[in-house]
Amino acid sequence: MDLELAAMQIVGNAGESRSLCFEALSLAKKGEFEEAEKKLREAKKVFLKAHEVQTELITEEVEGNAPKIGLLMVHAQDHLMTSLLARDLIEEMVQLYKTLKEIKLVDTLENNV
Repeated sequence: MDLELAAMQIVGNAGESRSLCFEALSLAKKGEFEEAEKKLREAKKVFLKAHEVQTELITEEVEGNAPKIGLLMVHAQDHLMTSLLARDLIEEMVQLYKTLKEIKLVDTLENNV
């Protein structure tokens, strides 16, 4: 596999995944939870494309064809991992916004009874 192309595929897909996660967070802030969850599912699919490239590179290394790793690949791995971290944290934040909205609704109903 061409290492430069692989690195760019990882960067591109990881970056798109991270962007989709932040779109999901913006939607959750507005209370649009179904749309936020759709964005998170889309982000996961895009992330998996980057992860598949990474897995292919790891497989090549295990088979004895270790690629020469340079700064570009380190950069790509950094994008991949920050994308994963962003998704994990934003998934939790979306759930938190959802819970806060539910609590606020319950409090509002209890105060009106």
